[in-house]
Amino acid sequence: MKLLIIPLVAGLTCIGAALYLFLRLKAAHISSPRMSQVASYIALGVRAYLSRQLKTILLATPLIAIVLGFTLDIWVALTFVLGVFTSLITAYMGMSSSTRANVKTADDATRSMSSAFRTAVFGGSIMGFSITGFSLVVLSLLYVLFRDPNPLVGFGFGASLAALFAQIGGGIYTKAADIGADLVGKIEANIPEDDPRNPAVIADLVGDNVGDCAGRGADLFQTFSDDIVTGMVVALTLVSRYGPLIIFFPLLLQSVGLLASMLGVMSIRLLDRFKPETAFYIGMGITTVFAVAGSFLVSHFLAHDMSLFIGTTLGVATTLVSSIITRYYAGSSGRPVHAIAEASKRGVALNVITGLSSGLQSPLASIVMIVMAVSAAYFISGGSLLAVVAVNIGTDLLIGYIMTADAFGPITDNASGIAQMSGAGEQVVKSLSQLDSVGNTMKATTKAYAMSSGTVTSFVLFATYFSIVGLKTIDVQAPYGIAFLLLGTCLPYLISSLTVGSAAKTALLMVDEVRRQFRTMPGILRGESDPDYASCIDISTRNALKEMLLPGFISIVVPILVGLFFGHWALGALLIGAVLGAALLGPFFNNTGTAFDNAKKVIEDTGEKGSFQHQAAVAGDTIGDPLKDVAGPSLLIFMKLVGMAALLIAGIKPLF
Repeated sequence: MKLLIIPLVAGLTCIGAALYLFLRLKAAHISSPRMSQVASYIALGVRAYLSRQLKTILLATPLIAIVLGFTLDIWVALTFVLGVFTSLITAYMGMSSSTRANVKTADDATRSMSSAFRTAVFGGSIMGFSITGFSLVVLSLLYVLFRDPNPLVGFGFGASLAALFAQIGGGIYTKAADIGADLVGKIEANIPEDDPRNPAVIADLVGDNVGDCAGRGADLFQTFSDDIVTGMVVALTLVSRYGPLIIFFPLLLQSVGLLASMLGVMSIRLLDRFKPETAFYIGMGITTVFAVAGSFLVSHFLAHDMSLFIGTTLGVATTLVSSIITRYYAGSSGRPVHAIAEASKRGVALNVITGLSSGLQSPLASIVMIVMAVSAAYFISGGSLLAVVAVNIGTDLLIGYIMTADAFGPITDNASGIAQMSGAGEQVVKSLSQLDSVGNTMKATTKAYAMSSGTVTSFVLFATYFSIVGLKTIDVQAPYGIAFLLLGTCLPYLISSLTVGSAAKTALLMVDEVRRQFRTMPGILRGESDPDYASCIDISTRNALKEMLLPGFISIVVPILVGLFFGHWALGALLIGAVLGAALLGPFFNNTGTAFDNAKKVIEDTGEKGSFQHQAAVAGDTIGDPLKDVAGPSLLIFMKLVGMAALLIAGIKPLF
């Protein structure tokens, strides 16, 4: 138990760093009153959304906890509630910091771009440090309490449920506002992005925080937590091979990654002379070196098994390769994005067809890398499932740094919007837009990282489930085996349909509202009267929270019903199908949507705003928005949620 001091100290160090940076940000002075006013509108919208989201989750959490308490164990129910609320607390802390970092970054940009860059980085690091620190501390304390990792499955399930609600709700919110602002403002009224005359622009900026910050933070919190929990459950079954201390392997490995991420983030302060994107990649390199070195020490001194170190290294390599692949297919410098931009000269149809073509190809290389890493680790270790766990946690080792880079995106996006709405100089807006472009690439990299990590996690989840229930094979010759494989494969398509459809329904209302305001209040476009921002914020908030319930219900109830009524083999087949479908659809959505977005930015950078080519690209970007920010991230969480639901009922005897 003395070894738990290491993850506790590592976690508390990160929480302390996050708190210190948050307090500095909170005390910072903003010199522009107009920027402060715009930021207050965003903060008000964020608080309104969080309040309604909390009420919605409070309705569902006690009911699920009561069911878990009666059917499984009271401690599982309590850890489930703790998982939900720890996730929400970290998301709230990260989102509060991002709303403060937004305006501070915009204000700093009027004096120094290097200062603005540092503010955005360290503002984003608050989310990165808090999600990893809280997870590590709470899970360590729970293990001290129970001396058994199995009750911790409830914590992972709660984290996954909160992430699903936060990501779907936040994604629908931001994309409905974004689509409404773009279609009516940029295309119909031909006004710039983030123009204060656009009634949906504040809702759009709020959405960046609730979707890209809080939603992604909850997503990576559940990734980090689920991987620790499943790793400890697997390690428990291998105590006879590695000794009793092996149970701490996941916690110690994640501690190494967390401290390496802190070093990587802090090193960015020393990289002022480099371009922002270059500084990020140097910082990632520093994080990688320290994480790999630390994993060597843990594997050697704790497990005395270098195959675990190889597995961890393969996990890190999987993350890096997936990032490179995403940069090619979705980055501004990649050939597919320039092909989409060129196709836009011929209209919307060819823009979309070209984007879909490259997007359908994009998951292949990542899947090949994941399969190679998992297979190699399993073979080198002589068939040890713990080596696959090592690959999985290896994909997490950069998570604190990755989350920092991801939160940098919406912070700079909001800062650019605040600068434009407050009438800052053209050079300030242009410089912040360049930082926003870097942030877009970082967000795409994060999605690639999260998807590759989630796919490996799903391998571990259903392998752990198979091990617990004693399931060795699934008979695909029997009709029922194929039936549940196909049913599982269909579920990601159903979830995607529901989430994209929900974004479309909410966006319809947003478009109608923006058009109504332009029609009934003509003074808005002339700059003679202010638009009604509050009505657009209310549309996104109300509908996003309503629409997130059905996908969440399906993700939980379907696997549980299949397991209870048809048995372990049926649920095992369902899990395999669900992972196969989501692992391919998720990268397709993420890469395609990001490529559409960057193709639009490439055209804007050439000075073609308002042209026929630009209008086609804006339409393509609008199509891609719900793919990359709603459906793609939701599938990542769906994969893990169905796996955690399966682990929850693994010990229950089927009814028939």
